[in-house]
Amino acid sequence: MKTYLQTRQNHDDIFDAFSDFFRPMFYEESTGGMRTDIREKEGNYELEIELPGFEKNEIKVSLQNGYLTVGAEKKEKDEKEGKYLRRECMVSCRRSYYVGEDISQDDIRAKYEKGILSLTIPKESPKKIEEKTINIE
Repeated sequence: MKTYLQTRQNHDDIFDAFSDFFRPMFYEESTGGMRTDIREKEGNYELEIELPGFEKNEIKVSLQNGYLTVGAEKKEKDEKEGKYLRRECMVSCRRSYYVGEDISQDDIRAKYEKGILSLTIPKESPKKIEEKTINIE
């Protein structure tokens, strides 16, 4: 959904008027990047994470202490000597998902195609809670 005019909550700072001048009038509302669809299918969880514009070598997936972390980072730099053209851009995003302590990196399958990172993670079997009785004196 597009938002057509931006509003500011804090009007106390006179310099806010100048910084708002350089913001675009029309902008796309987002949820902070890395939109993710999670589905439960055939004993697995399937995650589809949108990462448009990134190459496969710019994406890192890691597993530590039961958390699966997906991060992507892109750096672009253009320099031109004649007429002072210099452009630098860095984009990065990161998100973590709790997948359970019993999952190892060998259990997870990953595939990146057309801006979509697909991950297949096996469901962690529920742990049985052992009932312990306490003797009453």
